[in-house]
This record gives sequence, structure tokens and C-alpha cells, in this order.
Amino acid sequence: MAKTPTAAAKDLTIDDLSDQIALLKKDIASLTETLGEYGKAKSEEMRDNARNAANDFADTGRLKAMEAQKQAEEFLQAQPGTALGIAAGIGFLVGLVTARR
Repeated sequence: MAKTPTAAAKDLTIDDLSDQIALLKKDIASLTETLGEYGKAKSEEMRDNARNAANDFADTGRLKAMEAQKQAEEFLQAQPGTALGIAAGIGFLVGLVTARR
């Protein structure tokens, strides 16, 4: 059987519908603003994470370079003749590669 409209349903007016539409617009605007703030917060968080990772990478590289320098200095003190020969050989090879023909 078909239902007949109730009195409450008949009482809906254009003003009521306009009020509901205005409320929906307000809710959508609020949701849009909230999503925008969330996106901004996430982008700032990701930027900070990337910056921290880059700083950690730079610190690790700096430590490795300092270790390599220390090892090179120890090698120079332990075997100065060998170090001089290696430096001369590298210089000779660089000269060969960069020389004009």
C-alpha cells in the first residue's frame, strides 16, 4: 500500500529547504577549511621529516669523512714513503688523463 504524506512532510516550506541548504553550505565550508588545515599540517610534518633526514645524512657523511681523514693521517705517519709514491702515481695518472694531445 502506498503511504500518504504526513502532515509534517506537507509543512516543509521553501524557507525550511533554504535553511537546510544554507546549513549544508556552512558544513561543507567548515569541512573544506578543516581539510585544508589538515593538508597544511601534513605538508609541514613531511617537510620537517625530510629536513631531519637530510641533516642526519649530512652528519653521517661528515663523520665518515672525518674517519677517512684520520685513517689517511695515520697512514701518512706510519708509511710516509708509500704515501708519497701513491700521491705521485695518482698525480701522474691525472696528468695523463687531462693532458692535451
